[in-house]
Amino acid sequence: MDSQMKKGMVEVCILSLLSRGDSYGYRLIKDIEPIMTLSESTLYPVLRRLEAAGSLTVYSVEHNSRLRKYYAITEDGRKRIADFLAEWADVKKVYDFIAEVNDGA
Repeated sequence: MDSQMKKGMVEVCILSLLSRGDSYGYRLIKDIEPIMTLSESTLYPVLRRLEAAGSLTVYSVEHNSRLRKYYAITEDGRKRIADFLAEWADVKKVYDFIAEVNDGA
């Protein structure tokens, strides 16, 4: 898969997980496992990019005498999911065209 396309999909997948409720890094990695493998070294830069873009916010909560960072989706993040879903219809048309044209190849 093209790295730019994958990057965008990872971001939207993370935002989608956060749309179900606030979460923290390790939990996000576990929750995304059914569809893709995501390492900490991939996840945290994505979370920082999403925070810088205003798509999520970060806050800390004490857990077992340590601070755990939680991530929460913003309205901008929800809009980003909606935009992705709207654009996906166009991507699907292109995919269907390519598949149809190459079906006889």
